[in-house]
Formats: sequence, C-alpha cells, structure tokens
Amino acid sequence: MSVQKPSIPKGTRDFTPSEMVRRNYIFNTIRSVFEVFGYLPIETPAMENLSTLMGKYGEEGDKLLFKILNSGNYLEGMTEIRYQIADSRYQISDTNALTRHIAEKGLRYDLTVPFARFVVQHQNELVFPFKRYQIQPVWRADRPQKGRYREFFQCDVDVIGSQSLLNEVELFQIIDEVFSRLGIETTTLFNNRKILAGIAEAIGAPDRLTDITVAIDKLDKIGLEKVCLELKEKGLADDAIAALQPVLLMEGKIGEKIDILEGVLKNSETGRKGLEELKHLCSLLKEMNLSNKWNFDVRLARGLNYYTGSIIEVKANELVMGSICGGGRYDDLTGIFGLPGVSGVGVSFGADRIYDVMNELNKFPATIQHTTRVLFANFGAEEEKSALHLLSLIRQQGIPSEIYPDAVKLKKQMEYANRKQIPLVALIGKDEMESGMVTVKDMSSGEQSRISREEFIRSLK
Repeated sequence: MSVQKPSIPKGTRDFTPSEMVRRNYIFNTIRSVFEVFGYLPIETPAMENLSTLMGKYGEEGDKLLFKILNSGNYLEGMTEIRYQIADSRYQISDTNALTRHIAEKGLRYDLTVPFARFVVQHQNELVFPFKRYQIQPVWRADRPQKGRYREFFQCDVDVIGSQSLLNEVELFQIIDEVFSRLGIETTTLFNNRKILAGIAEAIGAPDRLTDITVAIDKLDKIGLEKVCLELKEKGLADDAIAALQPVLLMEGKIGEKIDILEGVLKNSETGRKGLEELKHLCSLLKEMNLSNKWNFDVRLARGLNYYTGSIIEVKANELVMGSICGGGRYDDLTGIFGLPGVSGVGVSFGADRIYDVMNELNKFPATIQHTTRVLFANFGAEEEKSALHLLSLIRQQGIPSEIYPDAVKLKKQMEYANRKQIPLVALIGKDEMESGMVTVKDMSSGEQSRISREEFIRSLK
C-alpha cells in the first residue's frame, strides 16, 4: 500500500488545541453578548437544496456556491450528455443545465438565506419579532488569500418581523459590546440601499442598481478607475459613470454629506426615503454612549442582492483587513419562500478574520493560553489511587485538571506540563499519602510548597 501525503483542500484549515482555545474565546464572547440582548440560538443544516440558495446572492455569488453531486449514478438516463462527455468533439456549453441534473444540493453560502427558509418553515412555532443567533460554518468557492477562506465561521444575529430602526440601533450596540470585550478598536460604517437606488435613478440608470452596487462594493479593493471601467464593461453609459463619480468621492462630516445627497436625491422618492431613515438612525445613535467609532459612507454597497435598507460594515482601526462584521436590512427575503412582507435585519461577525486581527495585534488574554490548571504526577499504582481521589474532588469544583497516565520518569512528566503550559503540578508520593498533604509545584517560578488537600482545593477555587 502506497503512502499518501496528508493534505487538506486549499482555503481550509486545521486548528490545533491552542488555536481552538482562542477561537472558543471569541465564540463564547460573541455568544454571551447575543444572549444578553435576548437572542435565541438556532442551527440549520450544512447543506441546503440548491433551489434555496441559487439566485439569492447575485450572479457572482451563485458562481461561488459549492454544489454537491447527487449520490449514486448521477448521470443515469442522461445518454446524450454522456455521449458528449465521451466524445471530445462535443463541448457542454450550458453548465447550469448540467448542474440541475447532477446536483440538487449545495453547501450553504451564508446563514441569512437558510434563516429566511427556517422562518417560513417554522413560522407557526416562532414568536415575532423573532430574535435569533447562529454560529456555524459556511462555504464559498472563492480564491483563497489572506483573510479569505473557502470554509469559515459566521456568527449571525438577526431580528425578523419588525421594521423599527431600533433594531438597527441594537445591532450597533451589540457590535460595540462585542468588540469592546475583545479589545478591538473598530469603526462601523453604514449606508442605506434606498439611497443607492436613488443615486442610480439620479444618474439615469435606475435599472442598473445591481451592477452599480456590485462594482462600488469593490471600490476599496480595486480603486475608482477600475470600478468605472467595470461599470463601462457592464454597459453603463459614460455620462452616468461621470455623474456617479462625484458622489463616490464625497467627503466631509455626516451632516455635510446628507446636505449634498438631499440635492442629488430631490427627484427620487426611494432615495429621499432612504435619506430619512439614515437621518433617523443617526439621531438615535447620537443618544447611545458607544465606545467605538461610527460613520456614514455613501460608498458602502454590500454586494448581496437581498439588502433593501440599512447596510452595515465594521473594520478594525489598527490593522488593514477586510470587514470583520457586516450585514443589513432585508424587507422580503422570506417572500421567496412564500411568506411576503416580513422585514428583517442582522449582522454577521466573521470569526476567522476576528481571530486573525486579535492574533496579529496580540489581543488574546494570557489566561486562555492553556485549559488544564493542574497536572497530577504519576508515581505508581498506589499513589494513583490517592491522586485520583483528590483529582475527582477538584473536577467537581469545575477546575480543569488531569493525571499523567504512566508512571514514567518525573522529568518527562514535567516536560509534558511545560509543553502544555499547565501552571501547576501536584505531587502525591508516599510521604504525602501518609501525611494527607500535597506538594504543589509552580511551573513558572519553580517553587514548591506542601499544603493540606483542603487548602489546595480552596486555593484553586
């Protein structure tokens, strides 16, 4: 049997125990904030029917969906296509048509569309407005690069069944609380899709909103010149592109930007409505005592098709990185699944990017570098019994602890404790068994002390 070189697909990662301890610190912090604000957990399957996923993320999003081949002989009965595959003279031009025949399911692209499906499917069991959070992995067939993976976790928090802008304000509070607890200084940028729709009307291209938002969403990555080139390639008229540029280059304080937009959007009912929502949101945010910065950015687009109102994106201030949190309002995503007119709003925390930011900025607390707090040394069969009794008492107090499984040289056991960064080693030999004491070694200082077992447990608590 040949030896296979171990490998994993590009864009995916293994996580070591020390990495998982840090990741769980992020997950637990985010989860605790969600629950403080009254959100309830749900989970949905890793795979969804392709009919659920396709057409919800725009043309580019559809291309990034991982499709799952049907089980069994998925080409059975497809004689014409089978002949074309076998004959090199033929080419299959309609890959989407082929996909429909051989793949009925796909890995979820995000947690929002499955959530909309969940709400419709379980509507009679839910209390509206329904506040949910969800922490699960998603998959995208993207080109792997720094900060961008094919498999990554999202931590979503949404409220559905209410149009109130108080929900947006609460999301700002959640964002502020999460990143304050994690020690990351951030700026939360926001915009409104109705404003973008109004701008599209104002430049004479109301039917090109999707093309405009997809292009604008790349502004930070590719620059204004390439964005304009992409819009031109999409068929946007030169005068429309020229009219758009001053809006994209708009700077100044929030009030100054709003004044400019009131002139731009004066003939667009949709745009004026978006501007009113924006002004109301700003007035509410001014009443909040938020620790982190926030600002209106008319260039923020969020390329996903289902957003209809407020859109939000969060960036770390101390590090150049893509957004570490983002989301927005969707007014009729459930309508696709047969429940129209149910508005929702939510944001998604990108746990993997947050991890990268915290790792690079050294933001993880030193106390989470290890889990086990005490290692009991193993001196032999009789000593094991005494150690196991005390070990059980310590574990009952919720203190992570373990015993070395073999009675090997003490040096090897100490090396094990050092490598795992276990701060204390408990030594129970024959002398300790007779006296009812325990010798405790502090692995950072090397100091040893002999204390009673009751005192040892109290000190750990």
